[in-house]
Amino acid sequence: MTKHNGENSLKLWQKMFTAAMIITALIISGTLIYVQYFSRRRLLVSTTTSLWESDLLKEVEKAFEAKYPIDLQFTAAGTGIAIEQGRNGDVDCVLVHAPSQEINFLQQGFGSCRKIIAYNFFTIIGPSNDPAQINGQNATEALKRIVEYGRDQTGRVWVSRGDNSGTHTKEQSLWKSAGFNYTLVSAESWYASRGGGMGETLMMTEEFSAYTLSDIGTYLKYHEEDQLITLDSFMEEKYELLNVYSVMAVNQTHHKHVNFNDTVTFIKFLISDEGQQLIENYGKTDYGANGRLFHAAVQFVTANSTEQIAQWIKKYAFFGNPPTECPPEYRDTVCPELYT
Repeated sequence: MTKHNGENSLKLWQKMFTAAMIITALIISGTLIYVQYFSRRRLLVSTTTSLWESDLLKEVEKAFEAKYPIDLQFTAAGTGIAIEQGRNGDVDCVLVHAPSQEINFLQQGFGSCRKIIAYNFFTIIGPSNDPAQINGQNATEALKRIVEYGRDQTGRVWVSRGDNSGTHTKEQSLWKSAGFNYTLVSAESWYASRGGGMGETLMMTEEFSAYTLSDIGTYLKYHEEDQLITLDSFMEEKYELLNVYSVMAVNQTHHKHVNFNDTVTFIKFLISDEGQQLIENYGKTDYGANGRLFHAAVQFVTANSTEQIAQWIKKYAFFGNPPTECPPEYRDTVCPELYT
């Protein structure tokens, strides 16, 4: 073999070695990427739109996924749709805010392990000139004035979610408290139904310069941070406008395919000190101490608190006798620590 041929062979081997090293590195990198992203267990969560549109759940997702090899995948829908998805076994757990629908979900055997995680308040919002003169009134009196004003107008005065969401459920209960038949009042010409999420409803209300019922979290996000609406909030924080958020697992005895174990991990995170602080502090720097989007609720649920908000939460969102956030018959025996 000539010297020239020997040098060529050496260079060829060097190239082959380099190529092999590159291929090995790519395989290792690909494996790491697969392990990091594709081998993470998936947890499907159907959530009310207010928790999603306020961006709170994006912060929850970031903190939770940094701690656990679980990929949170949220579907934002109204409470009615979220519960229906849970009933069908399409998701592993639900985040909702309509106690009357939640107890039905539990009683029908589709839900379990309910935990109250947060609260805020609903508010009635409308144009700053307040043509129905509801400022300073309670919610039921405000609705009476809106009806009186609306019946003298040719355009839309009230915009409803109209989607069987938690907000829509609350709205219907308020109409009843104000002495109106919801079916009849919702058919009047001044009443509009959006049939969509809270954000969509807020934008439609802005377009009509009308009134609507909103959770305070989504309202503040759209009004203060995003500056998408100019509507004012007219209600004070009263029991009649309390808004309580809960998480429930889809019952694994009814839908055996659901990811129940990771759902319990997610629930434990939400009620942990870390999860509760995240909820309590979310938006604090943007809206100030008096404008937080959500408040942590666990401290008021688990302790024998004498604070008024604790009594309100228990009156509004507890079930059974004695009242509790989740009666024993709807708890799963594999995770009793959720209630200790």
